[in-house]
Amino acid sequence: MILCQNLLKIYKVDDDHEVMALQGLDLEVEQGEFMGIIGTSGSGKSTLLNILGGLDRPTAGTCSIDGKDLVKMSDKELVRYKLETVGFVWQNNARNLIPYLTAMENVELPMLLKGKQSRERARELLELVGMGHRLNSKLSMLSGGEQQRVAISIALANSPRLLLADEPTGSVDSKTADVILDVFREINRSLNVTIVIVTHDTELMKKMDRVVAIRNGKTSSEIIRRTFDEMEGIEQQQGNTLEDTHVELAVIDKAGRIQVPRDYLNAIGLEKEKANKLEVKLENGKIILVNPKR
Repeated sequence: MILCQNLLKIYKVDDDHEVMALQGLDLEVEQGEFMGIIGTSGSGKSTLLNILGGLDRPTAGTCSIDGKDLVKMSDKELVRYKLETVGFVWQNNARNLIPYLTAMENVELPMLLKGKQSRERARELLELVGMGHRLNSKLSMLSGGEQQRVAISIALANSPRLLLADEPTGSVDSKTADVILDVFREINRSLNVTIVIVTHDTELMKKMDRVVAIRNGKTSSEIIRRTFDEMEGIEQQQGNTLEDTHVELAVIDKAGRIQVPRDYLNAIGLEKEKANKLEVKLENGKIILVNPKR
């Protein structure tokens, strides 16, 4: 569904300064995946989401969505892509909803822009996210969590194959955030929509199939969600309790390079300002990274 290779994004601040938001990022997402992207502020995760949503263009590299090359799209093709292929949910509901319209009218609006209004379709989408009882409510009558659920319906109005969400739970409490994530999961399963969510809340990743960590504009690791019954050597018949566990995998680019998380380097005493070399050993089929000064 998503294939990004060596993706680069540079913003020109002024005549003498540039900011590199993405530095050769690689990413693959399968059709039907429910994936999270985590990273610190400034890591490039929101820049990536804007490129995937057709809201920004990369400086270099390749970015293909559902077989469509975003880099080579004309402005007209990009408008069509945003209307038909991708849906977007923002953290700030002021960007999702028009306050003087009802929930139903808000969901109908994207259909009007595409020229295919359907009141019945709008009703079905609001019922899907548990908002069938608030069809005629305006923004001021809805809680933050309810507004966000209406926003999800709006993003689904034109039946996109890809749904993107930028910190969709950032402005609600943890209980409401849990409800919103359940809504995304239900949509993912029932409609087979590929969903990519940017979040800073690592607790929410328990509900996702896979989580990618972005550091310094690159995908540096993937955190795979597994259950004990999926892991080799664990027998449920022996009385083991079913629960979640996570495995973190380093991402290797085509040149064989990996990015080691800073906290791992700190743990072996490799200070950022004073050293940039690691000793590499091969022992018993394992690659071992060692601080050469220890």
